[in-house]
Amino acid sequence: MAKYRLVLLRHGEGAWTKENRFCSWVDQKLSSDGIKEAQNCGKHLKALGFEFDLVFTSVLSRSIQTAWLILEEMGQEWVPIQSSWRLNERHYGALIGLNRAEMALNHGEEQVKIWRRSYDVTPPPICESHPYYAEIYNDRRYKCSDVSPDNLPKAESLKDVLDRLLPYWNEKIVPELKSGKMILISAHGNSSRALLKHVEGISDEDIINVTLPTGVPILLELDENLRPLGPHQFLGDQEAIQAAIKKVEDQGKVKSAEK
Repeated sequence: MAKYRLVLLRHGEGAWTKENRFCSWVDQKLSSDGIKEAQNCGKHLKALGFEFDLVFTSVLSRSIQTAWLILEEMGQEWVPIQSSWRLNERHYGALIGLNRAEMALNHGEEQVKIWRRSYDVTPPPICESHPYYAEIYNDRRYKCSDVSPDNLPKAESLKDVLDRLLPYWNEKIVPELKSGKMILISAHGNSSRALLKHVEGISDEDIINVTLPTGVPILLELDENLRPLGPHQFLGDQEAIQAAIKKVEDQGKVKSAEK
């Protein structure tokens, strides 16, 4: 019997996800398909009888919008939401805005997989001449974060994501879990992977093979020491979920017509 239960998910499809671009810290709304994904996620969680007491999101709109849509579908719009940059997507540095398939064509699929999925490889850092630098670092949401804008990352490995996420997990989320609250975390592909790595003890080598589709809730059942009672569970039609995972994995591959 689980002492604590937690639902984690990667937000619904974003506008740049559809365009197969590295979105990272550029603030994008959900695509029309992403809106449907979030709504369907809410419907499914409601049908399964979930009742949330608290929701955590990043400060990026696609994460927050997903949470709103899920709570609306569940009739739980009143549930409090807390947002932090520490749940943001991984900072992809100079890769932000670039097309993944084109990067695979230019640099090779293996290199793109390493940039996207590896644990401790950091992409080239963003510089002030980057077309999205000013948009990110002049954004008001980061002026009220718990670190100064000068100390925000310029590029991150998955290890870096875990390092900046862990204080928030330990200091904010864990106490709420231990108080008995049912929690939803609406985050991103890499912040969710980093959290799964920590909670489930996934090795540095194996995390490269963990892929999360958009808009699919993940149930974690934990004991009194916050150790998993079993592997995480994707909630929903398993065949459709596997197809969605393959779709994400294929984003970093050269398109057939270009091979």
